[in-house]
Amino acid sequence: MTLHSAPNSAATYIGRFAPSPTGPLHIGSLIAALASYLDAKAQQGLWLLRMEDLDPPREQAGAAQSILHCLQSHGLHWDGEVLWQSQQQQRYQNAVAQLLAEDKAFYCRCSRSQLAAQRGIHRGNCQAQAPYSHCAVRLAVTEQTLGFDDPLQGRLQQALASEVGDFVIQRKDQLFAYQLAVVLDDALQGVSHVVRGSDLLDSTPRQLLLQQQLALATPKYVHIPIIANSVGDKLSKQTFAPALATQQACLNLLKALFFLNQPLPPKTQQQNCQQILHWAIAHWSLAAVPHCSAIDEICLQHFAS
Repeated sequence: MTLHSAPNSAATYIGRFAPSPTGPLHIGSLIAALASYLDAKAQQGLWLLRMEDLDPPREQAGAAQSILHCLQSHGLHWDGEVLWQSQQQQRYQNAVAQLLAEDKAFYCRCSRSQLAAQRGIHRGNCQAQAPYSHCAVRLAVTEQTLGFDDPLQGRLQQALASEVGDFVIQRKDQLFAYQLAVVLDDALQGVSHVVRGSDLLDSTPRQLLLQQQLALATPKYVHIPIIANSVGDKLSKQTFAPALATQQACLNLLKALFFLNQPLPPKTQQQNCQQILHWAIAHWSLAAVPHCSAIDEICLQHFAS
C-alpha cells in the first residue's frame, strides 16, 4: 500500500533513510542509516523508510527484502509504512508536466558526444522540437548561486549554470531522475531533516532549485563522512563492499558508532541491539561526528569493542 502522508504529521522532526535495492546493505549503508536514525530519535522525532526502487535495470532481485530484514535485524525499526518509489510514478509525471507547462523544464535530444563537447554541461542551447519521442526532460537552470550551511561540511555554494547545467529530471527511457523523485518524496513524507552521506553533498543545490521551482519546503541537510576504501573510492556495492552479516548485528552497530565518533555503551550493554541503540540515542552528539567528507575504512581496523 502506498504511503500518502507521514505518520503523526504533528512531529517537529521527521527524518528518513532511503536505500536503493541494488544490493545488500554494507557497513557504509549502516553508518548512514544509524546516523539518521539516532539524530531523529534523539530529538523524539520520526524515522521513515523509503525504498528508492526507481531504476529497475540496476536493481538486484531480492535486495529490497534483504534491506528490510537487515535493518530490522539491527533493531532499526522505522515509523509507518515503507514508501516505494515504484508506486509514485504518476506523481513524478505530474510534476514533470507542471514544470514543462511553466517553461521551467524542456525536452532535450542531446547525445552524450554532444554534451562531452560542452564538458558535460547543458546550457539551455538545445530544445527539441515536437514530436517529443526519445527525449529527456531537463530542468532549466537559473543563473543564481545556491548554497546552504551544513553543520559538518560547512558552507557549500554552487553556481548551477556553470558547474552543473540544465539537469535531467526524466530520462530518455522515461525513467525519472533521482533529483526529482527525492525532492517530491521528501515533501510528500513531510521530511524536515535529511542526514545522509557526503557523496550526495553536490546534489543538494539541485534539490534546492527543484524545491524552489515546485514551491516545496526545504529540509535541513546534514552530510556525514562516507567510508572510503584504500584508493579513496566510496565503499559501495559498486566497489564490492561486503554485505553486512546480520548474525553480527551488535558488532556492526558498535563499529558504526565508533566510525561516527560516538561513545560506546558499557560492555554489559553491548550484546543486545536494543540496548546499544537505547544508549546511543541518549548519548548522540551530531557535533562529535567527524567534520570531514570521508574517512578511510582502515579506521575500523582499530576498532576494539
